Amino acid sequence: MRAGDRDREVAVLVCAVVFVDTVFYAALAPLLPSLVTELHLSKPSAGLLTAALPLGTLAGSIPGGILAARRTPRFAVCAGLALLAVSCVAFGLLHTLSMLDAARFVQGLGGACSWAGGMTWLVNASGDGGRGTAVGTALGVAIVGALFGPAVGAIAAAVGRPIVFCSVAAASTILIFWARALPSSSVASVQGLREILTIARRRRVVAGMWLMLVPAVASGVLTVLAPLRLNDLGAGAGAIGATFLIAGALEAVITPAFGRLADRQGRLVPMRIGLCVATTLLLLLTLPGNALVYAAVLIATLASFGSFWAPATAMLSEAAEAAGLVRELGFGLVNLAWAAGLIIGAAGGGALAGIAGNGAALVAVAAVCGVTLAVLAAWRG
Repeated sequence: MRAGDRDREVAVLVCAVVFVDTVFYAALAPLLPSLVTELHLSKPSAGLLTAALPLGTLAGSIPGGILAARRTPRFAVCAGLALLAVSCVAFGLLHTLSMLDAARFVQGLGGACSWAGGMTWLVNASGDGGRGTAVGTALGVAIVGALFGPAVGAIAAAVGRPIVFCSVAAASTILIFWARALPSSSVASVQGLREILTIARRRRVVAGMWLMLVPAVASGVLTVLAPLRLNDLGAGAGAIGATFLIAGALEAVITPAFGRLADRQGRLVPMRIGLCVATTLLLLLTLPGNALVYAAVLIATLASFGSFWAPATAMLSEAAEAAGLVRELGFGLVNLAWAAGLIIGAAGGGALAGIAGNGAALVAVAAVCGVTLAVLAAWRG
């Protein structure tokens, strides 16, 4: 196989891996009401089940990067897919809350491994000059996977979890065999937690982690608050689902486009645009009293986050490498920042809204975006 054909196949494989991973991530939402009824879950218990996956990603972000660095990116991808397969089987067959929590947590661990290994493998194949484009394309495919996730969850609710989630496990197993058939050239590294703690204090690395964390926090806040607000305004489950579906489709288009822009104009330009738009729209979300208007502003807000993911991922991974960290651990930091932001946004946003109302939570996130924009406007890296 020629090098160019091999590199394209690696790109397709990595896109397939992140697609399958995000399908399972997003499949819970339609299942949650039936699980609440079946297992007699309280709201905190349902929240824990939802948060178990990003908690697993948070816990596995650094170990997943170390695994990819000390073995190979391909090995980390295969390990992540194996954990995904096991967790899917468990989620399909088990019927106790603790086991379902554990299955989601294990899937988060697997995702941390497969994303750190897969993104490293992808950038190795694409070259540094096309990093933003390659990462943006993979993230766009991941968002498409997140769009399919609710459909998979709805099918599971209709025909039963065992058939659907065991099918996802079978797809993961096929991807393992595909990955093992491809070469993965990488030099093993002994770097680990000590090097990460040293390099994570560098200014550009901190900036990259912050710029990855901010949109994740905003996304976490809206994931919790926006459906409740739409419901209060009279929107039904179908309308709420359609709103998030449209937003996700737009984000899937925007993400690779801004990855290409980041390759052409630099990492900061698209993020300045995104921060300006997101700050304005988050403030506008505090105003609408009509479900249709609120949904339209929400779609634009969620879609605007697509301007962050590829540039921030590229910037953070590049900054970590420039400081001496191996590429695999740089993508481990990306996983860490994303998962931490999602958890902070979901938990913190919900808590603040419970105390001071939804508007206060949205204004707080808009203020964070606005301050970040002001700093970034003057920063030259």
